[in-house]
Order: sequence, then structure tokens, then C-alpha cells
Amino acid sequence: PLRARWLLLSRLFQPRNLQAGGEAAAADGELSCRSQRLMLQAGLIHPSSPGCFHYLPPAVRAMEKLVRVVDEEMREVAGQKLSMPSLSPEELWRASGRWDRMGTELFRLRDRHGKSYCLGPTHEEVVTELVAAQSSLTHKQLPLRLYQVSRKFRDEPKPRFGLLRSREFYMKDMYTFDASEEAARRTYSELCGAYGSLLGRLGLPFVQVQAAAGNIGGSMSHEFQLPADIGEDKLVLCPEGHFAANVETLSREQTSCPTCGGKLTRTRGIEVGHTFYLGTKYSSVSNAVFYSPENKPLLAEMGCYGLGITRILAASIEVLSTEDSIRWPSLIAPYQLCFIPPKRGSREEEGAALLERVYDDVAEALPHLAGDSVLDDRTQLTIGKRLKDANKLGYPFVVIAGKRVCEDPPVFEVWNQNSGEVLFLSKEGVIELLSKVQVP
Repeated sequence: PLRARWLLLSRLFQPRNLQAGGEAAAADGELSCRSQRLMLQAGLIHPSSPGCFHYLPPAVRAMEKLVRVVDEEMREVAGQKLSMPSLSPEELWRASGRWDRMGTELFRLRDRHGKSYCLGPTHEEVVTELVAAQSSLTHKQLPLRLYQVSRKFRDEPKPRFGLLRSREFYMKDMYTFDASEEAARRTYSELCGAYGSLLGRLGLPFVQVQAAAGNIGGSMSHEFQLPADIGEDKLVLCPEGHFAANVETLSREQTSCPTCGGKLTRTRGIEVGHTFYLGTKYSSVSNAVFYSPENKPLLAEMGCYGLGITRILAASIEVLSTEDSIRWPSLIAPYQLCFIPPKRGSREEEGAALLERVYDDVAEALPHLAGDSVLDDRTQLTIGKRLKDANKLGYPFVVIAGKRVCEDPPVFEVWNQNSGEVLFLSKEGVIELLSKVQVP
């Protein structure tokens, strides 16, 4: 019965091309980068059309784990999860002025009755209309913090870098409604803190920078950036941490920190999150009001907070990995463990049964890892070849039945891929080590 639940590498739908050298083929001439190349080679994504990808089972596992971590952080700030339609009526976007302002960036379509819609790149108009429809909203129900994780659509003129700049992507977007500007700014600070907490838990080196509000609008905006050479955003940073900005927010070339006077450094970044204080920009259009303690209708003060789910997957691979091997934030690795039995016909072949027993014992002792353990059953290949593949795929831990598996008691080789450390442990030692592994 246990064997039936084993995850065998040969059975996983993960079309790997780990031997591909140089640039992996990108769809229709798209520019490639490290994360795109590694994700294609590892069988995480497969191109469908320019800027659109199939997310294969391991990538979906990583994304679902990331969403669970996001949900945990959003619960900490009283977020309530909902799901809104991808199709947005034209009239909502015309009322806000963005139907024309966003131009060709919107995917537009008509239904059989001639009614126009767009595929939502973001949902400010839709969520504000939803809240405005609640005619009895009172100050006691605020702050209201609504969020979703859904597919978004943007007609990129030149999709590139795989999931970093695509036409169809997953985003977490939260919309907040507060009773006053002061309360809305407190919410803004709290949500920025939640984003910092999330990226910190993932072990990602990020900077929070002043940003332009762009088409979304509002009077205050920040981006969460992962410094990277292929990043599309140009950033200036104070080495002491007093000041950080996207250069597009500066009216002139700024070379010194406005706080300490130190020389600013320049770098490039990948934007993974963006926050906006909106004020009443959208609530005034839809008349999204709440009733004050004096029973007066007042416009809600709003904020919106985007977090690129699929972009974080790609950006984390971009900044943590080597040129030929994926390194995941361990919390969201598709699988935490890979077990490698001896090669068929080798002197250590009898160790295969011992390793399988460890696989079962880990699942029994640590049930949260039961579905996170893969057995590399390609025993026609050497241990070295399979270890090399495991290294490229980025399993945080690899447990091998090597030469010492025939000792009494058996000793297993355990590779911590993120630290590069190799340990030789008994079965009990393996279980103790893995007991510290966290899975969201």
C-alpha cells in the first residue's frame, strides 16, 4: 500500500531537457534569460504562444505553495480572499478613463450581442463597483481588505524573458477601503510590511523603492524589486539604506542621498510587487461610500497592492540559481526531497530496499513531507548522473544509497543542495534532519 503512494520520477510529467546547452529555444524569437532557460530545461514551463506558457505540474506545485504563503501573510493583515471575473465591462473602464488611456495594452473583445469587454490586467474598477453595490456599508466594517489570486492579461508588445514579461500571468491583487486618509496610510504601511515579510520568508534579496503610479494612479507608490542584471527597471540606492527609488520618479539625475548625502549606487531590478495609495480616485467614480458614526455617506479611501505570483517564481530562480542549476527558495520548491537508490546491478544494489524503507519511514514520521518526496527510479543510470540531474532540478535535499549503505547500521549520503553541505547519516539521522524542513 505504501509503494502505491510513491512518487516515481519516471512517472512525473516533467519533460526534462537537462543536457541542453547555451540558450534554450525561446518561443518565436523571444529574448531569453537564465530563469527562462532553466525553467524550459527542467520541464517547468512549455511555450504555447508568444508570452503564454503551459505551467507544468512541478511549476504548479511551486506556485500553489507560494500562494499558501501569500494567504498566510494576507490573513495576518485581515485580508479576505475572493475571486472576481476576468471579463470586465467596457463601461467601467470608460468611467475611470482607463479604457482609452491604457490603449493597446488591454485585450478587448465583444460578445455575441456586441457588448465590449476587456480581459482584466488589474481590477480597481471591478472591485470598487462591487463595494459600491453594498449600500449599507458602515464605518464599523472598515478597514476592508479584499484580495484575489487570479490570471491577468496584458497585451505586451514584445513578450520576453519567459514568465518575467508575459501576456498571461498570475497575480495577487489586494484592494483596501478605509474610513480616512490617516487610516488608509496606516493600511499602506501595514501592507508594505507584509510584502517585506513574505519576501524575507522566501529568502529573496529585495529593496523597496519609490515608484511612479503609472496608469493605476494615486499619490504614493512603491515597488518591491529584486536586484538583477537583466532587470528592466533602473534603480538608485543609498548604500546606507536611507533612500531608494526607480529612476523614472526622479526629475533629474540624482547622485547623492537626500538624507545622508552619500553617493547613490545604480543597479537594475525585477519588479515583483507594487503598492499604491489611491485616495478616492476610484471610489469617487463608482460612488463607493460608507456611513460615518453620524450616518453621513463618505467616500472610502482606497489602496491597491499587486504581487506577481508567476513573476516571483521566475525572479527567484533568476537571482538564486547558478547558470546550469535551479536553486529554489526552499519553502516553495516543487518537491523537498529526492531519494536516489543504487544503480541496478551494482555492488550496492541491496541498498535499494533499505532506501525505500527510509522513504516510507520519512512519510510515516513526517507526514507533511509524504507528498514532497520523489524516488528517482531510473536505476539504469549511475548515482552520479542522477545526482547531477537532481542538482539541476533544485531539490533542497537529496538522499542517496551510496557505498556506505551496506554498512551495519546503514549510512545514507544526504546532500543539502542550497548550502552544498554533504552529511552521512543513519536512518534516524535522516529523519531528524528532515524534521526541520518546512512546507507551507
